[in-house]
Parts: sequence; structure tokens; C-alpha cells
Amino acid sequence: MKNTIADIAHKAGVAKSTVSRFLNGGSVSHATRRKIEQVIQETGYIPNSFAQSLKAKKTSMIGTIMPRLDSFSASQTVAGMDEELREHGYQLLIINASQDLSREIEALYDLARQKISGIILFATQVTETHLAAIKEIGIPVLLLGQQHKDVHSMIYNDYAAGYDMGRYVLSKGHRNIAYIGVTEKDVAVGVKRKEGFLKAVSEHVGVEVNLDLYESGFKMSDGVQTALTIFQSNRTLPTAVVCATDNIALGVMKAAHMKGIQIPSELSVTGFGGYDVTEVIHPGLTTVKYGYFQAGHLAAQHIIKLVNDEPADLLTVMNCEMIHRESVDNLN
Repeated sequence: MKNTIADIAHKAGVAKSTVSRFLNGGSVSHATRRKIEQVIQETGYIPNSFAQSLKAKKTSMIGTIMPRLDSFSASQTVAGMDEELREHGYQLLIINASQDLSREIEALYDLARQKISGIILFATQVTETHLAAIKEIGIPVLLLGQQHKDVHSMIYNDYAAGYDMGRYVLSKGHRNIAYIGVTEKDVAVGVKRKEGFLKAVSEHVGVEVNLDLYESGFKMSDGVQTALTIFQSNRTLPTAVVCATDNIALGVMKAAHMKGIQIPSELSVTGFGGYDVTEVIHPGLTTVKYGYFQAGHLAAQHIIKLVNDEPADLLTVMNCEMIHRESVDNLN
């Protein structure tokens, strides 16, 4: 039996008018919005007004859902996307998810109601709820930063980046190493980079490597706190700290300065990202540079193909570049 607005209202514990206002893009509280969306997902209900909006003529707008607005990598990527889209007559609509997965799902439905032609999602995770929403809205979606076999995806070769960093640090004679990663819910940054690094360590035969693994948040302040934990432990100070992101590495460098630890003579530090600031600080940070602006151009080209039903690769893998600077000491 087909569900009605009244059924959805009853199951969500709200008034029919509230459901109607929600379906028409009106203002409802965040908690109420989440209840209604959950019922809609559980019942598989597609309201007539929503279905009609999907069949209506799309706009020349491309939506992008960002994890946060203060991210250097995301802002550079969006700048590249905007430049490319404007050249092809499209405008970019940006939604900030504030690193909240429920807000990402909410944004997918909101963009669909606005007749957006395509969506670029900066994905930190790809859950079953994401996949259900992408399937339901019926609009071309491009995942950026994570991959899934059923959704067009663009990723960096994080495994190779981690592997190259591992080989480099080991080649400089470092055998007592701390690796600061992030949550493994983020497959690209939390899993692939670490796996590549561990592979390089496993291939290094003949000399024992002492490797300690830590987990941090993504903010610079998280890097500071994790580094202080390492410095204040009873363990021997590592000769090198390999960080999963440049932000974490900058936090480690700040913590080292606070403790009077000299870089690189007493502690070597590396990161991943290639942020502009890593070049101008002293000592310059050894890192893996990601072409965020160029990736934005490529993502825009990709979503335009999908919007126009043109052939496009299901998976695009972008390479990275090792940048050797002064933050790593040669112990050989």
C-alpha cells in the first residue's frame, strides 16, 4: 500500500502541514527534518511534488557539499571547480556540512529539490544512507576524495603517497618513527595513506624499525595535543614523526617549539597535502603535494559530462608529488 503524507506525518509524530512544508522546502527545525527524512527513507516514500521536481527541467546550477569551509584543500578544489564551471555556463552552489554526516544526507535532498543538475560531494565517508539518497534523488553525483563501485568517484592515490613517504623517511636513516593518522572511517586519509606507509616499512629488511602508531583529529590543535602526548611519554623520543595531514604536522611542529625540541636536528616531521603555508614556514615542511585546484577543474569537467549523459570514467585516480624540504634530517 502506498504511503501518503498523512502516513509520514503519523509515523514521524508531526502534523501534516509540517511534512508538507518540509517537502516544499519550507522552514522546519533540524530535529523535525531528521525525523521526517528518516521515515521517508524507511518507507521508501517519494512525494508527488518531489518526483515532479525531479522530472522538471534542471537548472544550470551544480551543487557541491563541503565537509567544512575552513579547509585549505576543499577551498582550493572549489576554486578550481568554480573556474571551470563558469567557463561552461554553470554556476556553483556550495553547502557546508560542518563534518556532520546527517547534514550531508540532508544536503543531497535539498539540492535535488532545487533542481540542481549535478552534485559534487566531498566525501569523508560513504555510508549506506549516502548510497540510498544518491539512488533516490536520481541526479548525477560525483564523489570526491572517496570511492564506491556504484558511484562515479575521483580519488588521489593515497596508498602510493604513503608508500613514497615511508621509503623517503627510511632512506634518510630513520628507524624510530611515530606515525600520526586519523580515523579509519575516512578510508582515503585514515586507511590508504597508513597502509602505503606500513607497506614501505614492511619492505625495509635488514634493519629493525621501531614504529608507534597514533590517531589524531584533523585540526592543527589536535596535532599539538597528540604530539605533546608523544613528547611527555616515557618512551624514547622518535627521530621522525610522519603525519597523515599537513595540519597535524603543523601542530606537531608547534608542540616541538613549545617543548624546545629542534626541527630537524632533534625531530624530523612530514605531512601530506602540500598546503601553501608549508613552503613559507621555517623549516619548510617535507610533504606530499596534492593538486587541489587542478582536481577541481577535473571534477567540474567530470560532472558536466555526467549531466549531459556523456561517457565518463567510473573511477579517476589522481597522482601526487613528493616535496622534499628542510624538516627531515639525514641520519645516514
